[in-house]
Amino acid sequence: MRLSLNVDHVATLRNARGEAQPDPVTFALMAEQYGVDGIVVHLREDRRHINERDVRLLRELLTTKLDLEMSTDEVIVKIACDVQPELATLVPEKRQELTTEGGLNVLDNLEKIKNTIIKLHECDIPVSIFIEPDIDQIDAAAEIGADFIEVHTGTFANAVSESEIFDELERIQLGARHAKKIGLGVNAGHGLNYLNIKEIRNISEIDEVSIGQSIIARSIFVGVDQAVKEMIELIKK
Repeated sequence: MRLSLNVDHVATLRNARGEAQPDPVTFALMAEQYGVDGIVVHLREDRRHINERDVRLLRELLTTKLDLEMSTDEVIVKIACDVQPELATLVPEKRQELTTEGGLNVLDNLEKIKNTIIKLHECDIPVSIFIEPDIDQIDAAAEIGADFIEVHTGTFANAVSESEIFDELERIQLGARHAKKIGLGVNAGHGLNYLNIKEIRNISEIDEVSIGQSIIARSIFVGVDQAVKEMIELIKK
């Protein structure tokens, strides 16, 4: 299982006072040095955290993988084609949300998502869809040409009771298994941390996890080096 680090909330902290520090690009390069397999950034339409400068510098400086999370907005698609990330992950986006609240509803947006995938493929960019572990949604993602899915793990991460946790883990595993069976790559992310990753790492169908806020928060206390290495050790166990 590989680890990609989402550095959006380093940019959130930077932007809180409209200054230049902390720099998400510097954080990403440090994390790459300490062993992460890729960097994830979400270039939102309102640029609330990551901006174009961040994306273009990361494209220039990273030696691993750049995963650009994005909406189907035409301006963002154009930027993606110009930047050429190793992966574009299509996610839902609402202006009022604090963070992404759930998977993209592929079934209700088939044509729009399909057209975006076609444009990205024309630019030689593989496409993932951030999606609920729902068989119908996964099938729809495959039918419109997605190369990967990223399973939304937020419901699992927020579950409280043992039965809720078990049910969500089962949904994630069944969804990941089905996606693999029909030829999709499988990533997973949202709300994963140093405790609940122990459950996710046992799902062999998941190739990669995307984790951000928990590693960034941990780094405040122990530094980027230790925060990254602790997560890698947990994933590789």
